Amino acid sequence: MSKITKLLQLKDYITLTGTTLGLIAVMIVTIGGRALISLGFFLLAFTFGTDLLDGYVARKTGTVNEIGKELDSLNDSLTFGIAPAVLSFQAFRMGTIYDYFLIFACAVFALGAILRLARFNISTAKGYTGIPTPLTGLAILAYFYANYFYGVASTEMGGTGEFPFFSHILIIIVMLFLAWSNITIHIVFEKEKDKKVYITFMVFAPLCPIFAILGILNPNSFIATISSICFFVFVFLILGYIIISFMRTQLRTRKRKKSQQDQLNME
Repeated sequence: MSKITKLLQLKDYITLTGTTLGLIAVMIVTIGGRALISLGFFLLAFTFGTDLLDGYVARKTGTVNEIGKELDSLNDSLTFGIAPAVLSFQAFRMGTIYDYFLIFACAVFALGAILRLARFNISTAKGYTGIPTPLTGLAILAYFYANYFYGVASTEMGGTGEFPFFSHILIIIVMLFLAWSNITIHIVFEKEKDKKVYITFMVFAPLCPIFAILGILNPNSFIATISSICFFVFVFLILGYIIISFMRTQLRTRKRKKSQQDQLNME
């Protein structure tokens, strides 16, 4: 048995399972085609489940270790940063000059996730700044399925099945915004005060594979339309949460500065 194998615990193997799914998703999507892109996002959807499960197992078994922390960060950089960027490029590219702007947005999104995780690894603060990468990765996955189901509904009603043009423009804005939200120092994410986002993540992440299976089964236009609307609503809820978090952090900062100034004036 190798030294590396001896260091690994059950939760580390769960993490590596998610990493493997992310790698397969990236490799599959290079072949191209809407069906394989959907399959890539389908595999990516399961990585959100492994991300929740490895943390749960680590806490329940008391097997938190240093190699696990490193594996978790490396896994997250792939599954919530690099893989969504590659998949999104393949899904939304148009074969025009637009693709260069999309490449830039995808690269920035992936870098934002990597920088977010790197800063988290060296942070000693109780809370941490920037929105967690799983949440931004989930937003991209939901955005794809919102458009995927739109395409399915469009085909059923005699359309081309293509994503709407506004979605191609919006994906660039969304990816740049999410990258900024990962690394900004103006959003403080405190686990104890932001439990709602964890609850939302834990509820919706397991539903993604279910919706993905539904998409593979080629649903009728009614089900596809409802699914598309649900995903679009979820994406905008995530974006709204990030904006509210930014405003709330700004308010906290102003109150703290005002309190410090008041104390100085009293002295």
